[in-house]
Amino acid sequence: MKKLAIIGRPNVGKSSFFNRLLRERDAITSEQAGTTRDVKYRHAVILNKEIQILDTGGLDKGCELFDRIREKSLQAADEADIILYMVDGKTLPEEEDKRLFYQLQSLGKDMALVVNKIDNDKMKEKLWEFYEFGTDDIFGISVSHNRSVNPLIQWIADHIPEEDRIVHEEEAPTELVIPDAEAPEEGFLYHNPEDYDDENQVSQEELDLEAGMEIFDNNDKIADFDEESVNKFRVAIIGRVNVGKSSLINALLGETRSVVSSVAGTTIDPVDETVDMKGKQVTFVDTAGIRKRGKILGIEKYALMRTEKMLDNADIALLVLDASEPFMELDEKIAGLIDKNRLACLIVLNKWDLCKKEDYERIVESVRSRFRFLHYAPLITISANSHQRVHKIQDMLLKINDNYSQRIKTSVLNDTLDKAMRRHALPSMHGQRIRIYFATQYETRPPRIALIMNKPKGLHFTYRRYLTNKLREAFDFEGIPVLFKAKNKRDKTAL
Repeated sequence: MKKLAIIGRPNVGKSSFFNRLLRERDAITSEQAGTTRDVKYRHAVILNKEIQILDTGGLDKGCELFDRIREKSLQAADEADIILYMVDGKTLPEEEDKRLFYQLQSLGKDMALVVNKIDNDKMKEKLWEFYEFGTDDIFGISVSHNRSVNPLIQWIADHIPEEDRIVHEEEAPTELVIPDAEAPEEGFLYHNPEDYDDENQVSQEELDLEAGMEIFDNNDKIADFDEESVNKFRVAIIGRVNVGKSSLINALLGETRSVVSSVAGTTIDPVDETVDMKGKQVTFVDTAGIRKRGKILGIEKYALMRTEKMLDNADIALLVLDASEPFMELDEKIAGLIDKNRLACLIVLNKWDLCKKEDYERIVESVRSRFRFLHYAPLITISANSHQRVHKIQDMLLKINDNYSQRIKTSVLNDTLDKAMRRHALPSMHGQRIRIYFATQYETRPPRIALIMNKPKGLHFTYRRYLTNKLREAFDFEGIPVLFKAKNKRDKTAL
């Protein structure tokens, strides 16, 4: 697949045009120079042809951060097959733009000069001034007003080979086949004579419960096993600013894909990269670092919103903590986002090369004390800079994903809970006996288990925690939350 890189100096409209090609607001845009810092890779369809688009940071000089952004952008241009060099049409042609344009032109790629911000007919006259760049492939457009964009779109499509055209094949009609109903698995918690015709026969009501027919509402349908979702999962790297998230993703990928700088808040746009990991497609998302709410300024508020949105679509979170510094209240709040989104989790203690070995137990105890709600999350100590133990993260992620996706047979689940209840009976509520008739797992990623009860409100949180612990003893749920839903078998109420 061909690659198209959008190159140019800061604040000329590269990310806005990137969003236009994708037909969605993917890249964060603002009038602040240096908003885009990492190279974003996205797939798009241009006039029915597939292409990968690279949105790059502005080619500027100055501090260490801008030098790194410039370096990454030029690398993206070298990697691309097609280059769009974008300039600001509201200003006169600048010598630095010409120099950069000629430098990129020497790469021998298909290349066009895009003069943005030609917002009206009067400004079209300024377009002639840019012909001194010496190219015939020049386009005057206005991304914000969507003016004269179509000729540029056509030019891009003309430089994408026919082999990348999407072929739409009409699907032949298939015969509808209704499979035979499968016999439900056996296994229930209570053998109450009131619920059965005789001692050895299962009531139709319980069969319906086990088949998931009468009890689940539209939001609680028993999910089919999706092998594709097991083989593809998203990992969000989350933490406060300057804990080493971008260094970690570079170490995991084995190459520099995220800009790393001592400047706090370097990452603004979430950067996602997909890699093959022992036959699994794993997408890492390097999210923006989070500050205290009172210190969030300018475009960082959009970065925070985008980070929270990314967590909605993630499966596993890597909570990155700086082991060389005392943990902060902000670390706990960030970890709370993981709990809020019911994500699987791996806690990463970064900068371990700056710590003393004898401090290990103290630091781990501090983690377990502060992040009790992530008690299920395993912990690993690493150094992203020296790559110490980074390779172990991949194996741990694959194991957590297997746990996150597992489906427990109904009979085995009920047998486990039955033993737990025999060992420690359900407490009564206002003198009334609380019963769990049946349990079934109705969803994975994360595992969700329905408890069919006579009085769902009678399931105290301490007993729910007890059952969770017993399930963790019986099954490998390391790294993942286990969620219960108590339901009334008669009124179908979800509580």
